[in-house]
Amino acid sequence: MKDELRTSRRRTAWRLLGLGALSGLLAAYAALAVAELVSAAVRPESGPVVAVGGAAIDRTPSSVKDWAIREFGTNDKLILQLGILGVLTLFALVLGVVAVRYRRSGSAGVLLFGVVGALAATSRPDSTSVMDGLPSVVGAVAGAGLLYWLVGRLRSPRPASAPAAGTPGEKDGTDGPVDEPGQPARQSGRQPGWDRRGFVIAATAAAAASTGAGLLGRSLNGSQGKNAVEARSQVTLPAPASAAAPVPKGAALRVRGISSFVTPNDDFYRVDTALVVPKVDANAWKLRIHGKGVTRELTLTFDDLLRMELVERDITLACVSNEVGGPYVGNARWIGVRLADLLKRCGVKPPSRGGPADQLVARSVDGMTIGTPVEDVMDGRDAMLALGMNGQPLPFEHGFPVRMIVPGLYGYVSACKWIKDIELTTFDDYDSYWVKRDWAREAPIKTQSRIDTPKPFARPEAGTVMVAGVAWAQHRGIRKVEVRVDDGPWQVADLAAEDTRDTWRQWSFPWKATSGGHTLTVRATDGTGETQTEKRTRPIPDGASGWHSVVVTV
Repeated sequence: MKDELRTSRRRTAWRLLGLGALSGLLAAYAALAVAELVSAAVRPESGPVVAVGGAAIDRTPSSVKDWAIREFGTNDKLILQLGILGVLTLFALVLGVVAVRYRRSGSAGVLLFGVVGALAATSRPDSTSVMDGLPSVVGAVAGAGLLYWLVGRLRSPRPASAPAAGTPGEKDGTDGPVDEPGQPARQSGRQPGWDRRGFVIAATAAAAASTGAGLLGRSLNGSQGKNAVEARSQVTLPAPASAAAPVPKGAALRVRGISSFVTPNDDFYRVDTALVVPKVDANAWKLRIHGKGVTRELTLTFDDLLRMELVERDITLACVSNEVGGPYVGNARWIGVRLADLLKRCGVKPPSRGGPADQLVARSVDGMTIGTPVEDVMDGRDAMLALGMNGQPLPFEHGFPVRMIVPGLYGYVSACKWIKDIELTTFDDYDSYWVKRDWAREAPIKTQSRIDTPKPFARPEAGTVMVAGVAWAQHRGIRKVEVRVDDGPWQVADLAAEDTRDTWRQWSFPWKATSGGHTLTVRATDGTGETQTEKRTRPIPDGASGWHSVVVTV
């Protein structure tokens, strides 16, 4: 009999711990749902998951970010958010279990997480108000209250007429351990137990209410971007005053497996720190140009830019995080306003002509800052504020309504998306976002080449196998590409026609493949006559270098 009673007590204790863990999960779910709803009244980026995720990105060492991009690619942000939710789930389970015995302490733990979320939201570079912390605080209060209430259903004693041995009770008005399973109740006339029906009703109602709040918040947050979507749909890009020349015949090779010469918008790489893609209303967008050497500040609207003289250019962009042979490079036709012309209107002179500013700091609506050498912007290259991409208004993922592009420089020092502010300053006076994280202040794109086909570990048949790919050295151009089979001599590949020195160049090499395993290696020589180095380096601090190789079996 005693053994049965002891077993019953254990089962009851474990059951209550499980229900406490469930209460913790429901409390966390309610906190996130209510925060989502409140963020609709503040701004979508103030939600706790986005805020904590952004703060994590800001504080993550560059080497870890580089690893995340290398391992997860464009899914790195999704992985980060799932990781945050996973940690939150774990702590919610723990707090729920704690609350079974220490009701107030468990609820206080939920409030602590609200404080963390609020601090993360208000510390973000794009935060402009303490109100950004409101969603996390309100959500935490709702979650803490729900946890306290649900655990109360587990701890509610039943009348003496319905005893239930082995279930916990509670001291009134205190936060301490409950009555141990199997012990007499501490209040006369009442037996320990839990309100099964009340708990089920409370948990179900809480889950339903949280789901409703979350869906409503998601809907309201989504509707905030409708104006931006509508504004973009109404944009008609004027014909450029200086149109790009047609892509030369022979610039795009007809080789199966090679990258498309013009990268479609949907396939163009995206690497940035924005967990939520900003949807900026072009009708409300403004750009301010100010700072050292500016004799006339400018504030421009989107319509102002549309009315200016537009240029159209084919330009290849590359991300500094791209590993040797990596995918984070793409070529597109851009339409925009020459940035040098705007700076000249403001009275800006490059350092070579006595200008006091050597750095242009571009600021994005998401708080990103990107520092660009003024000299490079004003040396005659087609640096621009781009409005269009491949004949369409910029996609939101690529910076609508306006982004900056400077040919020949890696994106982290040139390609500010969702730009809203340009300040002229010096490198000595200001370190931009990535420079603060140990990346180089200036980063011209290194000469690189890539084998697109055959793919690594391919098994082509013996005979003539077409080896092909792309090479790039923006603003210098590509003069020569060579291919080596195993440890044999370098052999010159056939170059496709060159579009401009700011675009990548396709190449091909007919290889007489023989049976067995082989290593194919490629290297390029840029327009200045410099051949890319064999020395393999990682992307940090100024871009990867080295030759790209693939191993195949014929």
